[in-house]
Amino acid sequence: MNGPEPLTGEPLALDLVNTLPHTVDGPPVDHLADAAGLRVWLALQAGRLPEPGRITEADLVAIHQVRTYAVEAIGRARQGERPPQDALRGLNEAQLAAPAVRYAEWRDDRMTVESRRSGSFGAQVAAALAESVVDLLADPAFGSVRECEAADCTMLFLPAHPRRRWCSASRCGNRARVARYYQRHKTT
Repeated sequence: MNGPEPLTGEPLALDLVNTLPHTVDGPPVDHLADAAGLRVWLALQAGRLPEPGRITEADLVAIHQVRTYAVEAIGRARQGERPPQDALRGLNEAQLAAPAVRYAEWRDDRMTVESRRSGSFGAQVAAALAESVVDLLADPAFGSVRECEAADCTMLFLPAHPRRRWCSASRCGNRARVARYYQRHKTT
């Protein structure tokens, strides 16, 4: 992966959309352009998605398709419009390719239950990502999703605080504060 580390820590669906090429602090970077980038992003998402094994071209294609559907659906819904039917169909099909099953086991004298998916690695990740997009679209908090206010940033985030303006205080927030300081103190 080239460029800065991708923004993470938002709902998984927004973290996925935020992997698209953006231009903050340098040339545009697609964090999922190749298997190495996907591996880095999956490591940053540890515990939220399946652990990567061997990543194939088909895995990348499946994940890129879900990201495309996510961008289309989230973009339209943020504008108050109905998401495209193709995007919704694609998200549903991705989930059907590796449905989650509540798997029960008896361990250490107690019942444990975890969600498991079958299918290839790419199908499992694509299904989990599609599920997160659908969950976000249906969440009442979806109306609070914002785009970073930095002029050169298109990252999306779900603010925990109503006054949050930037995708990251350490990235865009710091750059905005430095720019304001510079404007106040520059000599003419």
